[in-house]
Parts: sequence; C-alpha cells; structure tokens
Amino acid sequence: MIKALALDGVTCTFPARAGGTGAYTAIAGVDLRVGEGEFVAVVGPTGCGKSTLLNVAAGLLKPTSGSVAVFGESLAGINRRSGYLFQTDALMPWRSALNNVTAGLEFRGVSGDEARERAADWLKRVGLAAHAHKYPHELSGGMKKRVALAQTLILDPKILLMDEPFSALDVQTRSLMGNELLALWSQDRKSVVFVTHDLEEAIALSDRVVVMSAGPASRPIGKFPIDLPRPRDVTEIRLTPHFVELHTLIWSALRDEVQKAHAHSLA
Repeated sequence: MIKALALDGVTCTFPARAGGTGAYTAIAGVDLRVGEGEFVAVVGPTGCGKSTLLNVAAGLLKPTSGSVAVFGESLAGINRRSGYLFQTDALMPWRSALNNVTAGLEFRGVSGDEARERAADWLKRVGLAAHAHKYPHELSGGMKKRVALAQTLILDPKILLMDEPFSALDVQTRSLMGNELLALWSQDRKSVVFVTHDLEEAIALSDRVVVMSAGPASRPIGKFPIDLPRPRDVTEIRLTPHFVELHTLIWSALRDEVQKAHAHSLA
C-alpha cells in the first residue's frame, strides 16, 4: 500500500558555524512511514531533531542523504500536499481573523468573494464565527491557534505537519484544542505528523507514537501503536487503565533518552 509519507534513510548534517569545528548531524538514517489517514505523534528529548524531521517532510530542508516520498512520488522541493502548523503564531497582525484565513486562497488565485465565503465557513467550524472581524492582538492564545488551524485546513492539505502547536497554551486550553483538532481530523482523516514533548498529549491524540533517541544523530528507537478507542476526549482518556499502561510502556523507552539529553546539556 502506498503511504502518504515515506522517509527512507534520511540523514541531515549541518556544517559547522563560522569559527566552529565539526559538522552537526541532527538526524541519521531515519525511516518513517505515515499511512493515509493515520495520526502519528513524534516524541523525544529536546534537541533530538523532531523539527528537522518535519522540515524534511515539508520539503523545506533537503536531506544530506536518504529520500522522501509523498503518496509514492519522490519529493523534490516544497511538499505541496502538506500543510504546516508551527509552534509560534504565523498570523499576519495587520489582517483580521477572516482575512488571515483567506490569505492562502488569495495566493492561489481564488476570487475575493469565494475566499471570504469559504473562510467564514472555516471560522464557523472552529467556533470563531463571531470573532471574524478581530485582529490577532484581540484574540486569546487558543483563538489564535483556531485561526491558524482554519488557515491551514482551508487549503485542504492531504498531510498535516504540526510542530508543538499547543505548547504555549495553558493546560485547560491545550485540552480543548486537542479535542478540537481530533474533531476536525475525524471529518476527513488527513495524515498527521504531530511533534510534541508531551507524552500524554501524544498518546491521547494519535494512532501511533514514534520515540526519537537523544541527539545528535537522532533516530527512531520505538514505534508504539495506540489502540485506544475513538472518538476520544483527550482529558478523560488519560484516566483509563489502558492509557496508563501505554504511558508506562512508552516512557520506559523515552526516559533513558531524556536522561542522556539532559546529561549532554550539562557537559
């Protein structure tokens, strides 16, 4: 079966900075498959190359070696079939929520009226119909993330790449956004690669959790299927015995890597 995203033997090595010595290898020999409609979470210690992995999948970074395929076709340049949700806000402060959501359609040549109609529909889907006229500085952190989701999903990407999109939110808002994401994802089951430091978040959201080793030269060291029933409430699911079992199992693989990364940071 053709996978939505396939990374084979991907290595990314960066040259030394001016005045420095030695190149730095962020990820080495990474093999990763993401099925069509599959939600995959990637966890690992700080500095393990998770964002590098996403940048390769998005076509923003060409690997030093290895290959990337999107729905069976070799990726060359930008991955036009993906949407990228960044950790930091990427909203344009001079545009209202509605006009932020229309931006991608406008760049694609969609007429103004059609773009606004489709954007209004997406703001309704994410619960912000009454806030379409507001500018980013007038929105809460959770509202900004909902606008960013609408801004990305309105372009109908087949693969959604998410780089710790909820990390800056408080616990309650983070849970709400997790449920919002799952509700939107369940409508058409896009393929998702979700990078997070939060193991509980990874388990609550995903079909599979991939654990990365400590860097440098990070690679996947464990791939764990998440067989929790759907639909899920990301808060309530954490209280179930099987969730605790999965957390214990995956943490046993992740714990040593976190300790290695911490020791390396102190060296």
